[in-house]
Amino acid sequence: MTNIIGVNLTKTYTAAMLTGSESGTAFAVGDRYVDQSGKEYRFVQYDTGAGSVAAVAGNFAYYYAPGGVSAGATGVVTSDASDSARAGAGVLMSAPADGEYGWIQTRGEATLTTALTSGADGNALTAVAAGDGTLAVSGLVTDHVCAIAVDASAKIVFVTCP
Repeated sequence: MTNIIGVNLTKTYTAAMLTGSESGTAFAVGDRYVDQSGKEYRFVQYDTGAGSVAAVAGNFAYYYAPGGVSAGATGVVTSDASDSARAGAGVLMSAPADGEYGWIQTRGEATLTTALTSGADGNALTAVAAGDGTLAVSGLVTDHVCAIAVDASAKIVFVTCP
């Protein structure tokens, strides 16, 4: 396992910043980080999708799949549910602009900015049938479960993304 130093979870990065010229630290898409509490994060690129859905820190992001058709890519995420694979990627830690980079939380307790589309405490949550940037109750065994509602009214979930 490689140790990563200089992680700022709330910072966004442009492509030029990833050349390593900024304080000698360059992250790569797919890099993973685990903090002292055991929460896990992954470095990704953000795409606003066809609906031009801006990133919002604390909103859910999904794997980007133009027109809803996945090409198997996992390094690019979006909060545009219609331009996603309907598979949850994680919670945005910052608000990168289209084409910028940042960290998403992939495991551990998180408080979402936007309320769940549907759900109650203890429900398995999915991106299927969810609104942009949020989650809904999983209705089918084929749904990708990416979180569990801990306190639905307070928007607290336990993220379980790969």
